[in-house]
Amino acid sequence: MRAYLAEQPRLARASSRSMAWLFPGRQPGHPMDPTSLLDQLRAAGVPAQRGRASAIRQLVLQAPAPVVARALGYHDKTTTHLIVEAGGTWSRYAPGDHSQ
Repeated sequence: MRAYLAEQPRLARASSRSMAWLFPGRQPGHPMDPTSLLDQLRAAGVPAQRGRASAIRQLVLQAPAPVVARALGYHDKTTTHLIVEAGGTWSRYAPGDHSQ
């Protein structure tokens, strides 16, 4: 990461100097496109898919699978499958208002 930062030119920012992105895009003040970032990660040998799945498995161990699904835009079945793989215990979670 330090090598990457050292290689980056100091780009002029159109709107504000406080808009410094770790991975700047082609347009000033905007981040790099996610697809371009994924391509660069793959070229560097970083398995991005495994890291993402691992992060989601950790989330479903800390919060109910339906909550994680809604927050990240996944289907409930996907996060339920991940919690089973991760050995989670949210199987008895009942969504809805529990204040009554």
